[in-house]
Amino acid sequence: MIPAAFEYRRASSLGEALQLLSDGGDEAKLLAGGHSLLPLMKLRLAAPSLLVDIGRLTDLSYVREDGDRVAVGALTRHRDLETSDVLRSHAPLLAHVAGQVGDPQVRHRGTIGGSIAHGDPASDLPAACLALGATFMVEGPRGKRQIEAGDFFQGFLETSLEPDEVLVEISVPKTGGAGWSFQKFNRRAQDWAIVGVAAVTGANPGIGLVNMGATPIRATAVESALASGASASEAASHAADGLDPPEDLNASAEYRRHLAQVLVRRALEEAGAA
Repeated sequence: MIPAAFEYRRASSLGEALQLLSDGGDEAKLLAGGHSLLPLMKLRLAAPSLLVDIGRLTDLSYVREDGDRVAVGALTRHRDLETSDVLRSHAPLLAHVAGQVGDPQVRHRGTIGGSIAHGDPASDLPAACLALGATFMVEGPRGKRQIEAGDFFQGFLETSLEPDEVLVEISVPKTGGAGWSFQKFNRRAQDWAIVGVAAVTGANPGIGLVNMGATPIRATAVESALASGASASEAASHAADGLDPPEDLNASAEYRRHLAQVLVRRALEEAGAA
């Protein structure tokens, strides 16, 4: 399908992008890689009157050490995450998950900021950020603010970003020698996950779930069980506690609950949980 008519503006700086967003109000949307927004526009599920292209703001594309954390610019492409030596050394889960997104064409165009700001519960990178305990830096006309990953995802395709704010940076703790794993079950390669699990073990375990609710979700019941000394199998039995997974043509809610338990167990065992 063909999107509804819209005005297109390419921002030459973050400041210009913020001004264009402010001027456009609720009818303005940011365009980075385009892999989240453009399909919605073609289906007429989104019809912004103004697209603000920030895809060429190179100063928002980086991966660098920041003390005991790693800072990632929001416009960093998936492929750059996948091949980053800094991430491979200090947050290998994020590098690995980026390498599982879509196909090479998607990974060379899509950005981590676009994936996170879209807030799709079937997306892999938001779950990885939840597991890692990421913090998101956003900027708008009122200045900068930090949002914990656990507070960022509010509802289906809904986040705590204000319409005139831009996600500018993702900050994740260095994981040191902590174990990690990413498990994803899908029918065909490159399909969205029917269920996915991103896991980090160690002193501060984190478990992020893909496609198990209206938002990307932390499996807090599993994390609590691990902190209490539960085995991988025992902790995994709590993977679907309190969750309401979706039902669609790919899987029933009951099947997703079962998959979550199986994949969490596999992830914890691969990550070295006792």
